[in-house]
Amino acid sequence: MRHALQARVCLQKRYVLHSNESRREPEGKAMRLRYIELFHAVLSTGSLTGAASLLNISQPAASKALQQAENHLGFALFSRVRGRLQPTQQALLMRHHIDRIMREMYDLQRLSANITRPESHPLRVTCTPTLAQVVVPDAITRLGKVYPGTIVELYTQHSAVMCESLMLRETDIGLTLQDLSHHGLLQQALCHGNIMVVAPPGWWSARELARPLPIGELAGQPMIGITVQDALGNMLQGHLAKIDPAPRTNVWVQTYQLACALVARGGGLALVDPFTARCSKEPLQMRPLKLQLDVTLHAAFRPDNPLNTVQRRFLDYVREFAQGLLAVGAA
Repeated sequence: MRHALQARVCLQKRYVLHSNESRREPEGKAMRLRYIELFHAVLSTGSLTGAASLLNISQPAASKALQQAENHLGFALFSRVRGRLQPTQQALLMRHHIDRIMREMYDLQRLSANITRPESHPLRVTCTPTLAQVVVPDAITRLGKVYPGTIVELYTQHSAVMCESLMLRETDIGLTLQDLSHHGLLQQALCHGNIMVVAPPGWWSARELARPLPIGELAGQPMIGITVQDALGNMLQGHLAKIDPAPRTNVWVQTYQLACALVARGGGLALVDPFTARCSKEPLQMRPLKLQLDVTLHAAFRPDNPLNTVQRRFLDYVREFAQGLLAVGAA
């Protein structure tokens, strides 16, 4: 709703109701843009006075335009209830489409405002919740010092939703630990790390902490299971299935962060990605899993969307901070 309000404010200078508004409307019931704006303004404010103020027109002009819109459509859009305008049933049926049109108007307004300079193009990034906490904020902060006019839009999504967001052009760069190349996206490997085994405080001795954990040592151990259905999770489950006796898993969770929280409270061990392990605020011990299975941080983007200067610089910073984080944890 906030975006839609901003769109109307941006467009109010061209929203003028001329004295010849009574000119004959063309045949058909298609809504004119000025009617759409007024309709949404009334929905947002609940009154013609508020809508007129939002659109920078007089209240009589707004009232006249609303009457023209209703005459044009052939049905009422609002009814007055206790001093406020309430949308009719027909208006409610139209509301979703009106909201979408106003969002698209706002997007168009942003695009036209940013189209003059490459460095002012919005940097639209989607990443996993873990990366949004540890690597991406540092990269965005560094980027803002080099390109202070850059507009950044950051979304947190899991990998399956991320693919859809990229293909629908809602975002331009995806940061994930999953391989998305089979979805028709291009990928760039930014860095590699190890699967980490996390344990409650005091689980291992200092000598044990100094070396990787062979996967066979998980035999019969209490573990927190991860129900994430992705390539990494499936491969890990495949390796764990070969251990005899199998780890004892009584609790299953959907996120690595929740697994860490349970481990810290004595729930057992868990296998997590290196970024989750290093960014966790829980009191944990951690060791790399001795297994030929790298965790790769990927940057994904559409084949028809070559990276511009700002996007490439952003990925350089993500790579730098990610490698630094993993190096500190390995030291």
